Amino acid sequence: MTPYQLGRSFADMMYFDTHAHLTDERFDADRAALMEVLPKRGLAFALDVACALQDFPKTHALTQAYSWVFGAYGVHPHYAGEVPTGYLDMIQEALDDPKATALGEIGLDYHYDFAPRAVQCRIFAEQLELAQSLDIPVVLHIREAFGDCMEILRAHKNGLCGVMHCFSGSAEIAAECVELGLYIAFGGAVTFKNARKPLEAATYIPLERLLLETDCPYMTPVPHRGERNDPSYIPLIAQKIAQARNMEAEALMQATLDNGKRLFRL
Repeated sequence: MTPYQLGRSFADMMYFDTHAHLTDERFDADRAALMEVLPKRGLAFALDVACALQDFPKTHALTQAYSWVFGAYGVHPHYAGEVPTGYLDMIQEALDDPKATALGEIGLDYHYDFAPRAVQCRIFAEQLELAQSLDIPVVLHIREAFGDCMEILRAHKNGLCGVMHCFSGSAEIAAECVELGLYIAFGGAVTFKNARKPLEAATYIPLERLLLETDCPYMTPVPHRGERNDPSYIPLIAQKIAQARNMEAEALMQATLDNGKRLFRL
């Protein structure tokens, strides 16, 4: 069962996947066919996120090929220990493109610790400062690091603008993020059996700060968990959150579409 067969006419609804990795190699075999069909399945916009400097050209090429794809460029915490001198200039150059709408994904990942934590914090802060100087939203990746993350965000709260991607924290942390000026994005994890915290956060944050994402090809929602994810599964995520919020999934998708357009200035 495809997501646009759920409930009433999801095929007529438009939605925004605010975090995707459509240049990932798992799409290489059928990317062109998928990109052709996605708008027919209701996808209005997608933000393709480049996580490493070497990925920038691929994301840029995709944004030039499809009018509905926009780009985010930044250094993921996994690669914080690998950045060359002048990496901020490389990010700024990528962001000069009119279809570059965010800096990211950036942040802290203490689950894998692929880079020393002190280095992650420094690179995170440097990129936040660049985004603020350019007046561009940030896309934040935070995993098992909310303590240090919130400390850094509080120190950069003036003019802070962006989104907590794939949010996994508590409703209390989500509320502080909203107070700091951030949006909160939820993906397939809200459909998982053990997803109490993110679903609770998705239930209580203000609707005007809620975003939907897939993080495809990862984080595929139930009942397709284990398969490759793609933006057409957004309605499954919307339906789960809408049920928790006691509202129609169609209304939620429209609200999050509007929110994404507002945040990324589309």
